[in-house]
Amino acid sequence: MLAAIPFPPLSPEIFAIDLFGFHLALRWYALAYIAGIIIGWRLAVITVKRAALWRDDQPPMQPKQIEDLLTWIILGVIIGGRLGYVLFYQPGYYLANPHEIPMIWSGGMAFHGGFLGTVIAAWIFCARNKIAKLPTADMLALATPVGLLFGRLANFINAELWGRATEVPWGVIFPGAAAQDCGQAVGELCARHPSQLYEAGLEGLLLGLVILVLIRRGALKMPGLILGTFLTGYGLARFIVEFFRQPDAQFQSPGNPLGLAFHIDGFGLTMGQTLTIPMIAIGVYFILRALRQRPAPATA
Repeated sequence: MLAAIPFPPLSPEIFAIDLFGFHLALRWYALAYIAGIIIGWRLAVITVKRAALWRDDQPPMQPKQIEDLLTWIILGVIIGGRLGYVLFYQPGYYLANPHEIPMIWSGGMAFHGGFLGTVIAAWIFCARNKIAKLPTADMLALATPVGLLFGRLANFINAELWGRATEVPWGVIFPGAAAQDCGQAVGELCARHPSQLYEAGLEGLLLGLVILVLIRRGALKMPGLILGTFLTGYGLARFIVEFFRQPDAQFQSPGNPLGLAFHIDGFGLTMGQTLTIPMIAIGVYFILRALRQRPAPATA
């Protein structure tokens, strides 16, 4: 076996206690959600307090309204993420076992479903409160990459959603029988792409920095530009990383070892890539729309 990196001694649980027969634990994944929501909320509050960042010096809402919106967003993420996983990835299983659909603690959340849930929740909130939708979408987009960063780091700590087998020197030897089932010779260890870290770097860190730079250059004065940048950036990042992620098991078969959701003679797209194509197209549309409506420069 070529050089590889052993998985670090990380536990999914930060701490745990057994109380009255119950195992209570604080997990890194839960902390990632909590930290992402709190930091995203604070970023949104900071931006709406700076009226000069927005077109006509008019932020989409007041800081107090962001707290109300947050409840809607949390529900949208949880419900949409779960239903997205059920519908996009394992519809047959959950059709046969509908009682398991609400069991989110057993695992199974989809980003694309959570995104759609967020869109629907924010749309309803804006309509009920007569709030401008496109600037609100920009505000949510600027607050999202930090949550993606923490979430993907938590995936790595949990040793889940690892990548395909690889011989690159930064490949990681993830624990567990599934991660080690690479078809290698008996006694050899299997190294895999740390695709969670690829996503953390692209979808979280890099995309977040690009958005912050655009905001400093006045992007919030062009409604839809930050939204379009987020959709396009996330879509491209996810599309690329799908080449390194382990295929979805439910799509794999002897004739389809890459786990492609749609393919002809072995050429096609994974489910993740398929779902990102509309995101990229919609993102490009919003970018072009925003640039066409760029405010005219002030004259002396």
